[in-house]
Amino acid sequence: MSARVRGAALPHPRAEGIGLARFNALTREDVLAVLLSCCGSRRWAERVAAHRPYPDRESLLAASDEACYDLTAAEMDEALAEESLSSQPLVGARGPGTLAAHTALRAAHAEYERRFRHVFVICLDGYRDEELLDQVLSGIRTRLGHEPDEERAVAADELRRLTRGRLTRLTASGP
Repeated sequence: MSARVRGAALPHPRAEGIGLARFNALTREDVLAVLLSCCGSRRWAERVAAHRPYPDRESLLAASDEACYDLTAAEMDEALAEESLSSQPLVGARGPGTLAAHTALRAAHAEYERRFRHVFVICLDGYRDEELLDQVLSGIRTRLGHEPDEERAVAADELRRLTRGRLTRLTASGP
């Protein structure tokens, strides 16, 4: 899913579909660049790159998950800072009330950043286009009620899930 909305870092298309064999064969510099497009933590990218070649995608995803779980607070901040934002509306978000929903989302995002000091991240893999806006609105409303430590854990898990989805698309066979 390649939807983006201001205030939510969602799956994005970067270096998709190169396949696992090509991923394993990339130079160190190239693999680090590709990995940093999946997760903005330099240490995470270096750890994942260091374990190549991966025999299968599940091994790569397991290494990614482990590296995500081991991110320090500073590395998590680095990764969250690299999550870009766009003012483009979500794919499939049309119809009555859409403008109001996007206005509410912008306000919720501003409050989220003020409260937690980082961008709101949410993984929307598996949702249909017409469900995306509702999922983001529901997610940010719920998460605004979290205590900072609880939200930090949720954001870390969402970042891990985003990274996993990006790696899955990256290692899909190319055209």
